[in-house]
Amino acid sequence: MTTFSSSEITGSPAKSIKGTEVPCYVFESSSAASVHVARQIADTIRQRNALGHYAVLGLVAGSTPIEVYRELIRMSREESLDFSQVITFNVNEYYGLEKEQQQCLGNWMRRNFFDHVNIPTNNIHLLDTSIGPDEVEKHCRHFEGAIQASGGLDLLILGIGGNGSIGFNEPYTSKKSRTRLVTLDAITRSAVSSDFYSAASVPLQGLTVGMSTIMAARKVLVMAFGDYKTRVVKRAVEDPFSAAVPASWLRNHGDIAFLVDIPAASGLSHIANPWVHETLTWTEPLLKRAVLWLCEQRKKALLKLDGDDFHAAGLHQLLRLHGPAQTLCHRVFKWMMDTIEYHPGGREPAKVLCFSPHPDDDVISMGGTLIRLLEDEHELHIAYMTSGNIAVFDHDAYRFSNLLTEMNERFGIESEQSAALEKQVRESLAQKKPGQGDTSEVLLFKQLIRWSEAKAAARMIGLEASRLHFLDLPFYRTGTIDKLPPTEKDFLAVRELIEKINPKQIYVAGDLTDPHGTHRVCAMVIFRALEQLKKEGRTLPEVLFYRGAWQEWPIHQIEIAVPLSPRDLTLKRAAIFRHESQKDSALFPGPDDPREFWERAEDRNRATADAYNQIGLPEYFALEAFVRWNEKFDF
Repeated sequence: MTTFSSSEITGSPAKSIKGTEVPCYVFESSSAASVHVARQIADTIRQRNALGHYAVLGLVAGSTPIEVYRELIRMSREESLDFSQVITFNVNEYYGLEKEQQQCLGNWMRRNFFDHVNIPTNNIHLLDTSIGPDEVEKHCRHFEGAIQASGGLDLLILGIGGNGSIGFNEPYTSKKSRTRLVTLDAITRSAVSSDFYSAASVPLQGLTVGMSTIMAARKVLVMAFGDYKTRVVKRAVEDPFSAAVPASWLRNHGDIAFLVDIPAASGLSHIANPWVHETLTWTEPLLKRAVLWLCEQRKKALLKLDGDDFHAAGLHQLLRLHGPAQTLCHRVFKWMMDTIEYHPGGREPAKVLCFSPHPDDDVISMGGTLIRLLEDEHELHIAYMTSGNIAVFDHDAYRFSNLLTEMNERFGIESEQSAALEKQVRESLAQKKPGQGDTSEVLLFKQLIRWSEAKAAARMIGLEASRLHFLDLPFYRTGTIDKLPPTEKDFLAVRELIEKINPKQIYVAGDLTDPHGTHRVCAMVIFRALEQLKKEGRTLPEVLFYRGAWQEWPIHQIEIAVPLSPRDLTLKRAAIFRHESQKDSALFPGPDDPREFWERAEDRNRATADAYNQIGLPEYFALEAFVRWNEKFDF
């Protein structure tokens, strides 16, 4: 479950979740949680320094803590937060990489934190990725000794792996373990494969502090954000202890807290079905959610539920306040029927703008709806916000460079610039090492491949190329998985397009917890632009969220459901197939899922239709679902 208004769950920026065996706090967003963690770190630094001591911090790299470090950098610049009396220890590192490789977690820390604050270089302790096998044990002992010599960790921040790992303490690791060399679990390696541009390039081993070292820290904060962390958060804080989930052992720590956003907390019992545990104030969204949950529990359609079903599930209070059962179920039935919409853009032709974070998200996520909008004669525009060039395999770049060579030879085309680009692409790819990023020439070539595919997909659904807008936002142009924070250039590009088109309706990718973060940043840029327009008194268009390859909206959240015919789904699939570089095997497929993007999309659309049918609504072949933007949503 992901929601854009958390008042029914949190009612405040953060709230302790009941029923867990360890303190667990849910925040409105990952940004709010990250700011909280940054403040905890700042308080620790100031308190320790006020006593004349160094503050000793345990840190991790990666997408989970990135906003924490950005907030600390801001505090250093704007609030004079002093890091000169701080000692840091990073808890893990890949083993066997060259020190200058961008994937080294130490390099990540320098790029994203250390180079921007005044921590003395001698106070930064990193595990050494390049030491020889004979030096590993000595190096690990020295690292442990340095932690002890500094007085121990005052505050340790951690993420949690999808398999319940902490640092590189994989499932079934020893509770008594110390800093050591470990073999990385297959799930861990799969989760980071995008950082290395292929699973084959991910190291097989890593260095990590042990569970005993972690448990010795005076205070521990564990962060988990996004839908794909829902299951592991539940296993860590609510389910029985398990050696298969090292994070669950942290419950025995004397001063620990799990800090999660709403999607990550959604699997916890008090969040998923709070009516089972406490007396509630029944809002309409909560009422709908409870009744639809009851349908699932009792395996009945809405209009077949009776009073006995409510009593058996402990929903006496709901019947007492909003019953009888027949009246209540008819009410929810009508709400759900009202979501079905054959004309999502309205019956009168209007301007519609679909923002697509990558060049294929539009057709993967809402290709059927795009077809419907065109059939209803709306003036449809699609804005591709990033180039998507880092998601092109090298072999595809080779293939297209071969095509360029053949064209030049067959048609007698002589172009020094074309020949130079072709040579640069070939040489760069030939010299490229595993896990290495691309040169600017190769990135440009791969960008053109993605753009040509987007044009082909648009042509398949009947949309002319003049209605396509390739924004190529600056925040994405790093050539690596790591992205820059969005700037005014990003906001301005989006704002200018909105003002130019002046759409009645806007579609935005709602995978705000996508594993690579691009969808979230794109949404943030769009809404910052909309907020600027609103402050100037402009009338805003209707804004609808769609979801992509990873998940669908829970049925109780769906506000618009667009029916798709077999023909619609076939045409949608054909459009997805035009993205040939993403066909068969995508470079960055997201969470471990062997299905191709078109398979995920079709399975999701059909599953949504099945969910509607199971609660007694009309039986559709497939449905694409949307929710409306809630302006209270906090990034």
